[in-house]
Amino acid sequence: MATRITYAGAGVDTAAGDRAVELMKSAVARTHGPHVLGGVGGFAGLFDASMLKDYTRPLLASSTDGVGTKVAIAQQLDIHHTIGADLVGMVVDDIVVCGARPLVMTDYIATGKVVPERIADIVRGIAAACEETGTALVGGETAEHPGLLAENEYDVAGAAVGVVEADALLGPDRVQDGDVVLALPSSGLHSNGYSLVRAIIAHAGWTLDREVADFGRTLGEELLEPTRLYTTPCLSLADALGTDMRAFSHVTGGGLGQNLARVIPVGLSATVDRSSWDIPPVFAVMQALGDVPWTDLENTLNLGVGMVAIVAPESVDAAVANLAASGLPAWELGRVSSVEKPAPDGSTLITGAKGVHGGQVALIGDYRV
Repeated sequence: MATRITYAGAGVDTAAGDRAVELMKSAVARTHGPHVLGGVGGFAGLFDASMLKDYTRPLLASSTDGVGTKVAIAQQLDIHHTIGADLVGMVVDDIVVCGARPLVMTDYIATGKVVPERIADIVRGIAAACEETGTALVGGETAEHPGLLAENEYDVAGAAVGVVEADALLGPDRVQDGDVVLALPSSGLHSNGYSLVRAIIAHAGWTLDREVADFGRTLGEELLEPTRLYTTPCLSLADALGTDMRAFSHVTGGGLGQNLARVIPVGLSATVDRSSWDIPPVFAVMQALGDVPWTDLENTLNLGVGMVAIVAPESVDAAVANLAASGLPAWELGRVSSVEKPAPDGSTLITGAKGVHGGQVALIGDYRV
């Protein structure tokens, strides 16, 4: 008698997926306010957008991203509840950069084998970060891909949509000569450059359970530190400053210089003074372990600056005070000026980053480590 082939026999356990939903749905429901209709489990998430009628010209902002190879660290340590904050940080704070308030988010998890508790941990982390940022988690998908991914492997991605009034849109069109560039601190590596980081620690032969005195904890704990969420502080700052709030830049892949260049208009240059802050230990340790050139490091990692705010010079003190009240000790990185003013010798000039035809960024001085 021929052997029967079943879906379960092929490696897909639909019952496990259902169990995962049961474990996560209370956390997801906590992100649902009165605008969310239908709850968990529908084919599509429903969001009542009636409030858009109160806007004069509402612009929808959207973003999609993933967590990258940081998930490999989570998988090695079998710790999965922190990855959600990384996903929300990468996705939601990209739309906050233009001044948009996040409305809804969806997630997608692909895995070799659905382990309900693991999937629920991931989604509970996403939901907690969505709750913190005021974003409704209205849907998601968990896909079991046996043969494509190993049983303990998974990848995570997400997308979000927000809204901003057209005349409140932040970006390079607002940036002016004389504006001040403020740095907002990162919580660590965030979720970029982990291919480099993993190569460094493999080269050094370090294990994730290694106690590192510079970190005051294990290497694995340091590497899994969740991405800082800037949503609420940035939107609060934009509300407080009005037209004196010019632009934000989310420092993700490409590092500080390349991401800042995306919001500098043609004809202007922004200065980044490398000596204006102390490089956090995790970056200094990675540089020393791999003897990584600083130019390569600054084009890959955030080096302690996770978000940048460009503000009018007369509002610097108010901006710093506002951010301090949100628990973010901001500092001045430099100023925006005409590109006719030559950059100092030894500086690094960045223009045209990530396909944006804009102004330039001059990275000057030396890092403090």
